Amino acid sequence: MKRIIAVVLIVLFGLPLWAQNYERLRNNMVRNQIASRGINHEPTLDAMRKVERHLFVPQRSQARAYDDNPMPIGYGQTISQPFIVAYMTQLVDPQPGHRVLEIGAGSGYQGAVLAEIVEDVYTIEIVPELGEQAKTLLNDLGYSNVEVIVGDGYFGLPHKGPFDAIVVTAAAEYIPPPLIEQLKEGGKMIIPVGSPFMVQTLILLEKLEGEIKTTNLMAVRFVPFTRSKE
Repeated sequence: MKRIIAVVLIVLFGLPLWAQNYERLRNNMVRNQIASRGINHEPTLDAMRKVERHLFVPQRSQARAYDDNPMPIGYGQTISQPFIVAYMTQLVDPQPGHRVLEIGAGSGYQGAVLAEIVEDVYTIEIVPELGEQAKTLLNDLGYSNVEVIVGDGYFGLPHKGPFDAIVVTAAAEYIPPPLIEQLKEGGKMIIPVGSPFMVQTLILLEKLEGEIKTTNLMAVRFVPFTRSKE
């Protein structure tokens, strides 16, 4: 009888949670969704293999955590598609010793990926419930080099900057000037820019000898960059 039930669960919903081999799923994700599409930054690939993505999604969604798509995490927010997480990470070229700012902590997944590579990650989340959940989870997983701040990410964290890299995981209608100011000379920022609920453009911004260089990369869809009402 148990065998029949297991077969039915697999047919209807995929492998049941107790049967999942998450390490195998992560390796498949990196090989088939990320490396095969041109991501070749080894620290990024290693981080994507190591961070347990299924822990950063609601329990009911864990069996699909390594699928090639974004997933809802509650409060109108999402965890980005694995390829997009890896792509944005590679583009800012994170290195040991770097200090990185993330805007839009969400469930904490992007912050965890960055924390596997760099020295310090500061991540801001405007939804208090998500921010507190991310803070608890990252602490429980031993990410002592990640600090989660609940607040409006538009102004960044000037007292913690300048930053070697800034990763923005919500769509802004324009690049916030405070974030540009907090980017270190030679630093890189990746940000989706465009109208909310529309197709946006992923932009790479580099600060070189005091000048700002921007490169339009690809069309994307991100949740809106939410601002404080105060």
